[in-house]
Amino acid sequence: MKSEYKINDTILLLVKGDITDQDVDAIVNAANAQLVLGSGVAGTIREKGGDSIQEECDRLGGTYVGGAVMTGGGNLKAKHVIHAVGPRMGEGDEDTKLRNATMNSLLLAEEHDLKSVAFPAISTGVFGFPVGKCAEIMLTIVVEFLKRPTKLEKVVFCLWDQDTYSIFKDRLDKLI
Repeated sequence: MKSEYKINDTILLLVKGDITDQDVDAIVNAANAQLVLGSGVAGTIREKGGDSIQEECDRLGGTYVGGAVMTGGGNLKAKHVIHAVGPRMGEGDEDTKLRNATMNSLLLAEEHDLKSVAFPAISTGVFGFPVGKCAEIMLTIVVEFLKRPTKLEKVVFCLWDQDTYSIFKDRLDKLI
């Protein structure tokens, strides 16, 4: 299942599936501040990408909530993993932190001349962020980013289940 949109010269794609299977320059990991690849998206990245990704994360030592750092992609199709630290629900100022994690991921991709990047629904798993609010925030940031000149040719939102996909599609249809 997928939905395709075009913003200036960039394709914005919503797909239902496993982010680790995406054929893009970088996938975004919904990371924790310590960059420990535990469960959810991060656990799948470690499982499919191999130990080298965690080893690079250990050398980086972590980043702040709202921040993003990049490692290699190990055995994944993607050459890189952008580790974006989203907020835990209830920690305070969650909306701003999610906006920052999304924007910092885009800026990091741009800084490294990447052409394509795939995002999950950051913080909606064990961090408890509401999916609808996540969709509103992340899609707004990405659409605004793509309205200006960018080197990115494709941005993908890879969503794990039908409910999340439907919520993101509904929000994006209203936004565009």
